[in-house]
Amino acid sequence: MARTGGCACGAVRYELASEPFDAGWCHCRTCQLNSGSPAMAFASVAIGDFVFTQGEALAGRFASSDFGHRKFCVRCGTPLLMEDNDSPETIDFSLATLDQPGEIAPGFHIFYASRIGWADAGDDLPRHDRSRRETGKGTLPC
Repeated sequence: MARTGGCACGAVRYELASEPFDAGWCHCRTCQLNSGSPAMAFASVAIGDFVFTQGEALAGRFASSDFGHRKFCVRCGTPLLMEDNDSPETIDFSLATLDQPGEIAPGFHIFYASRIGWADAGDDLPRHDRSRRETGKGTLPC
């Protein structure tokens, strides 16, 4: 059974053709601004395994850094995914956009040094000041 998800207004829908991996919380400033929250929960899939099933033309794109870009619904603003030029084989998508987001739990925190002071994590997951080197995502901010 494939995992499905989409934006708040329902205009953009997607399906995952494989199980997500490397689920975590990102506390970088870009994710804070993109989500409007102290941190953003995400997971990764192979680039070809994130498939738009509806409204792909409504998935706006903006360069969030000099090495990557994000896609979002142009109608409601829901942040959908990030593509990193240094990891062209994967994408990171917003866990909360899944139809069943509770089925995949974050397992770590990245860019914890960038967290907002009043938003300490209330769990005992591993915390990384920058990115996790073992994810292969490098150490640049989002």
